[in-house]
Amino acid sequence: MMLVTRTRGLPVISAEEATALGTVDELTIDAHTRSVAWLRLKGAPKDRGVIGWDAVEAVGHDAVIVRSRPTTGPAPEHREALGSRVLTERGVEHGTVKDIAYDPVSGKLLTLYTALGDIPGHHLIGLGSYAVIVHAEPG
Repeated sequence: MMLVTRTRGLPVISAEEATALGTVDELTIDAHTRSVAWLRLKGAPKDRGVIGWDAVEAVGHDAVIVRSRPTTGPAPEHREALGSRVLTERGVEHGTVKDIAYDPVSGKLLTLYTALGDIPGHHLIGLGSYAVIVHAEPG
């Protein structure tokens, strides 16, 4: 398990050349797959500022290792989840997102930590500019 807040600021290193490509600025989440889709880098050349999750070899506590020639392409618009309000599909407020745990191998979301309790990652429905939308607990 890895936290989004612990991933930000980590250096991103190419595997074969062992060169720094920049540092993790943001993790873009795909609400449809409920996983991390893109790494957005700070301090990288403009054409290499976004790396697809499929290029990630490993995420550790000290660095993110990516394929030496990571594929880049048009990334989806970034929506910030941390600090966003959380609403259920029934319109019930569930605090704000404090952090997100994800699997460092697959990128799958494990848990959304909110001000009012933890929400399983598979409950994510949508992520927009107004709120993070999640399934309400059954019952």
